[in-house]
Amino acid sequence: MSQPPLSSEILLQKFIHHESSEGEVRALFQLIGEEKNDAVFIRLLETDMELADLAAADEDDQKRRDQVLLKIKEVIHVIDGRAPVPVNRMNYKWFAVAAVIATMLTGVWLFHDHWKNVDVSQSVVVTKDIPPGKVGATLTLADGRKISLNGAVKGMLVEESGMVVRKSTNGQLEYASTGSGIDPSRLNTLSTANGETYNVRLPDGSLVYLNAASSLTYSMGLNEAGKRIVRLSGEGYFEVAKDRKHPFIVKTGNQEVEVLGTHFNVNSYQDESSIATTLVEGAVKVSANGTQRVIQPGEQSRSNGAGITVGRVNVESVTDWKDGDFNLNRVNFKTAMRKIARWYDVEVIYDPSVPEELESGGWISRSNNLSTVLKSIENTGFVKFRMEGKKLYVFK
Repeated sequence: MSQPPLSSEILLQKFIHHESSEGEVRALFQLIGEEKNDAVFIRLLETDMELADLAAADEDDQKRRDQVLLKIKEVIHVIDGRAPVPVNRMNYKWFAVAAVIATMLTGVWLFHDHWKNVDVSQSVVVTKDIPPGKVGATLTLADGRKISLNGAVKGMLVEESGMVVRKSTNGQLEYASTGSGIDPSRLNTLSTANGETYNVRLPDGSLVYLNAASSLTYSMGLNEAGKRIVRLSGEGYFEVAKDRKHPFIVKTGNQEVEVLGTHFNVNSYQDESSIATTLVEGAVKVSANGTQRVIQPGEQSRSNGAGITVGRVNVESVTDWKDGDFNLNRVNFKTAMRKIARWYDVEVIYDPSVPEELESGGWISRSNNLSTVLKSIENTGFVKFRMEGKKLYVFK
């Protein structure tokens, strides 16, 4: 007498815990592959999130559950039909999908074009954990004085060249005119170290979010020959106040971004291969080496000295840092690790065994200690980590 088929919930739970027979795995994959069952599996994934105290509470979490299900289907499609590789009673096809489902609870996954045996027996080695970065920066005034904003009390910090510089009640830097003459030649520089981030409300009302290891230089009056000009090193997110008479220009290396009023992100870290400008809303004109391009919302321009290229991009994975997250969806693994290194102020050293083709996915909060982030990545089985002081070793 034949046994009745197992429910989707039982099949999924057995799969996560590596208790499935080959027939049960095939039955589960068949159910996942049918679009009519999407709602069922999203509900089951949500249940697992609730059990892990990660219950969905807003629209972003709904998107994340959808991403998990989509990624599971992508893996099934990509590796379907390839020769199976035994891994603890399951071939690698089954293991790859199991990694997606299991790491859904921690939020990060990795994928590699070459499907090989995976060893997940060794966990991350951290002799001393590293806490996440914090809100902090240093303000350098025109006369060379430096003010540490980390411990500065809220209220007025200094009055200089007709401007009052203050730390607001919410901790950001703000400028206000005293009504007297403003010397446009007087420059201020706001800088963050590795593991720091800070916001500044410029004299024109524009808001700038400064990421780790970055600096922003601007004149006290924010007016140079009728233009609002700032100079960026590192990464910043700009919410520019509208002023059609005075274009807002961000200078980074040999690139300029010109806007009238819009939201955009500029990444000009020296360890990146190009300067990336990503538009969230409005329109911007990017100029570099005699070339100009206008980009639209959802597009990213890249300039590297040889010209400017423009393409569509996942904006959330670019502006994630501003919202306190690592959104690593379809981000190159080493690019993702550079984000992590800046925030936790560590040096990443790769063993030659680490594949070049790794692609990350998922999300995790930047408020976690480093060990939590590393364990969530290591759970994918593709890489391992070892911490020695401020050096982070990555190996296969």
